[in-house]
Amino acid sequence: MPTIPFKDSLKAIADRDPYFANEILEDAIRALFSGKADEGRLLLRNYVHATIGFPELSRRTGKVDKNLMRSLSEKGNPTASNLFEIIQVCMQEEGVSLDPHIIASVNSELAL
Repeated sequence: MPTIPFKDSLKAIADRDPYFANEILEDAIRALFSGKADEGRLLLRNYVHATIGFPELSRRTGKVDKNLMRSLSEKGNPTASNLFEIIQVCMQEEGVSLDPHIIASVNSELAL
């Protein structure tokens, strides 16, 4: 039985259930705001694989796709400017804006 690459599986699920992609993006943003940068970057990378793909992200940001992939890798270290630009493109793709409830929820979790 052939195996399916992880990113292809994510894309197939996101194509069937658009809510799934939205949840990945929300989880990525929540992780980043909670100080879990490694988790947030990897979730953001999964979101890109599941939706627009790195070539399109590259086109929209004007940055080299390999550099974007590296920035969102496990050992990536994107600048804040690059990270927020990536998030902005992803949010535009989803047609969402930052929900104040996400920030409030993160703030309450951090207060614990």
